[in-house]
Parts: sequence; structure tokens; C-alpha cells
Amino acid sequence: MAHEPEIPTDLEMVVTRLRELEVVLGKEAEPVIAEVRSALIAAMAARDRGDVPDAMARIGHGMDCLTALADRLDANEAVLMRALAQTFRAALLRGDETTVKQSTAAMFEKSGAVERKKN
Repeated sequence: MAHEPEIPTDLEMVVTRLRELEVVLGKEAEPVIAEVRSALIAAMAARDRGDVPDAMARIGHGMDCLTALADRLDANEAVLMRALAQTFRAALLRGDETTVKQSTAAMFEKSGAVERKKN
């Protein structure tokens, strides 16, 4: 039997933090962020019912949406976003949770939606 990659539980955190991207990127990004949110929620549902291929496809769709948005906003940043998305996908397929988390953090940092430490 082939190894099925694990879909990270951190998707919930990503969905929650998408609001930060809306704030940073403005009104133009709202419909795209809504589509990404929908794709990730569907990915979580697929993960929870054990449908890993569907979950990965939906995560990929969300990443493609973000990359297309980056293309419209800043072509140079889009190149970086595509590279980060590729790293994320490869790590997900390998089951490399550390790289998945690092790629996610890098995407948020490059977007300007960095995590704020609570005191």
C-alpha cells in the first residue's frame, strides 16, 4: 500500500489567519481570500473523512488562488509565492510537517500577515 501523506491539523490556524491577509492586501483580495478559505475548509472536511487526495487537491487550489492574487498585485512576489507553494506541496507529499509549517509561516511573513506574539 502506498504511503498517504498526512494533512496537517494546522489548516485550522491558516484559515483563522486568512483574515490578516484580507487586512494587509485590501478589498481587491477579499474574494480570493474567501475562495481560499472555502477551499481550506473543504480540505479539512476531506481530511476528517479520510479523503487525502481530495484534501490535497483543495489545498492546492487554495494555493493556486493565492499565487494568482500575487501575480496581480506584485509579479516579483508571485515568483516567490510559487516557489513557496511548490515547497509546501512537496513537503506535504513527503509527510514533512516541519517544512510544511515553515513554508506556511514564510507565506504569511512575505504577505505581511505575520504572527503577533501575545504578552
